[in-house]
Amino acid sequence: MTSSIVDKGATPTPRRPGRPRADGASPTGRGTESDLLSAAARLFCTVGYTATSTRAIADAAGVRQASIYHWFGTKSAILQRLLLDSVEPSLESARLLLARPEAPAVRLWALARLDVELLCSGDLNIGALYLLPEVADDGFATFREHREQLRAAYGDLVSGTVGSDVGPDDATAMVLTFVESVILRRRDEPGLDAARAGQRYADLVLRLLGLDDDAVARAHEAGSALADTVRRKKPVARQN
Repeated sequence: MTSSIVDKGATPTPRRPGRPRADGASPTGRGTESDLLSAAARLFCTVGYTATSTRAIADAAGVRQASIYHWFGTKSAILQRLLLDSVEPSLESARLLLARPEAPAVRLWALARLDVELLCSGDLNIGALYLLPEVADDGFATFREHREQLRAAYGDLVSGTVGSDVGPDDATAMVLTFVESVILRRRDEPGLDAARAGQRYADLVLRLLGLDDDAVARAHEAGSALADTVRRKKPVARQN
């Protein structure tokens, strides 16, 4: 099966020499850029994107406001970086899985599990930022393009799982909507267990596509091992 993903990669943030901190040591221990991303993520997820000022981000990160313009330029650039950091690990999983020889149902199970686990990871519900109306603006085209590449990967695996007699576009939309519904569930259940949710959602994805109990059980067993293999091949995801 030929992948419909185009591996263009995220536009990297230019690495620049650091600027002096306003006060104290780095809260994350990873430097000013990570401090700004971490502070912005927490404020966007708790206070709200619109209500968060660049000064508030700088204050929370313990740096001067000028550091934001030095590292990112704008508040929207910080949001796009957070969005890209949240979707890129799933897109990398998809690329690895599309190149594997296992049955499409097994690879789809693994992708759904890894995607749900990522959306449930960390102490902040970063996936909720996908729902911001600002994400429809032109400035977030790169994120939307990467998310579309992920949708295309799901489409390849869904088509191989259900066959040509089922509308692949409708089935893909149903699967992706269901996977990303964990964002809303996590909002209502902050302590949602990522590993358990990943396996449960992956099982339900195949059930939504009409697979019977035996087929789901086989995909679960093989997909669990495959997901672990793919995870070992990926770089560690950024935690904000």
